[in-house]
Amino acid sequence: MPKYLIVTFLVLYSVSAISQDSTNPVSFKWDNGFKLESQDEQFSFKFGGRIMVDHAYFFQSDELTEKFGPLITKSGTEIRRARIFLEGKIYENTHFKLQVDFANDRAVLKDVYIGLSEIPGVGNLRIGHVKEPFRLATLTSSKYITFMEPSSTSFFAQERNNGIVLFNDFFNNRLSAQAGAFRNANNDSNDITANDGYVATGRITSLLVHNAEKRQLLHTGIGYSFRKPDSKEYKISIKPVSHLAPKYIETGAIDEIENIRLLNFETAYIQGPFSFQGEYLTAAVKTLTETLNFSSYYGEVSYFLTGESKHYKSSYDGFDRAKPRKNFGGKEKGAGAWEIALRYSDSDLSNKNVMGGKQSDVTLGLNWYLNPSTRLMINHAWLNIEDKGNANILQGRLQIDF
Repeated sequence: MPKYLIVTFLVLYSVSAISQDSTNPVSFKWDNGFKLESQDEQFSFKFGGRIMVDHAYFFQSDELTEKFGPLITKSGTEIRRARIFLEGKIYENTHFKLQVDFANDRAVLKDVYIGLSEIPGVGNLRIGHVKEPFRLATLTSSKYITFMEPSSTSFFAQERNNGIVLFNDFFNNRLSAQAGAFRNANNDSNDITANDGYVATGRITSLLVHNAEKRQLLHTGIGYSFRKPDSKEYKISIKPVSHLAPKYIETGAIDEIENIRLLNFETAYIQGPFSFQGEYLTAAVKTLTETLNFSSYYGEVSYFLTGESKHYKSSYDGFDRAKPRKNFGGKEKGAGAWEIALRYSDSDLSNKNVMGGKQSDVTLGLNWYLNPSTRLMINHAWLNIEDKGNANILQGRLQIDF
């Protein structure tokens, strides 16, 4: 961990020194993060980070206690994320990013890549540890998701992987496509351990409606991922809406795997302060003797009581930062932005001889955006584990990103 901090502070010191040089044609400004940019816009450099502090309370029925045992703890606290990042642009079309997470008392590389843009006939390319182009909920940054955790569809495959991804937009961003090839690394950026087979993932999305002035958007998409692990093993284990919560459903290790085929459908709709987002994912797990089928889906709605709207960033990046009309306190002396949200999700991990269980949950959320960089989140979830019992979780998060 210290070596990452030393490098980061050296880079930040250099940036500060450059920005003070009046002979250097650059600007140093705040744009929801610190940004250094040359006057001709060929070079830019941005650095920042995020801190998320979570606390949760857990309650489960007597039936769940009988089947899974008593809760190890009825409450928990953690630093969910503690990240810093450096990203930039060199000679206009070369990009890079380095993002490190220091949560859980260890340093873990997240986004680490080199990219090229405006490649004739291709569009954009990234090589390194990148997000697979799959599932809208996981492509959207954790800084901007509506609930504290993405839906249960995120547990069917890792979010990031080592490899190469190509992506481009067509017809004024109305149609977008991404495709990637990866070495399966179990979400580990270390190429020494990235040796569990290969993955091929692709996604196509469309903006059927996009009117920024009227704050209207309709997004649809489909993604497919083919995964062939050398270990011949696959496992789905789902946490119920809280990173601190115990797990009630899982397939256990499925052996003799030939391949896994994931298919995901997604849609999102925005009309002023109202939004809807939903996804449906199926997993076909082919073994030497049979094909097992599992599934998960969710639907969520949200509404800004203070009139703001969600912002769409891009097909590959999902949704962007929400900005209050008037920040809480300070010069504006406003109330910030207030958002209420409701989500229903359902997962089925039982098929044939695999009895992983079925789980559904309803989550009620309240978000208070004090300013574009600071948010307080409260989630209350009610869970039902089919034929096993019920549980509910009350949790909160205070986050800041810059």
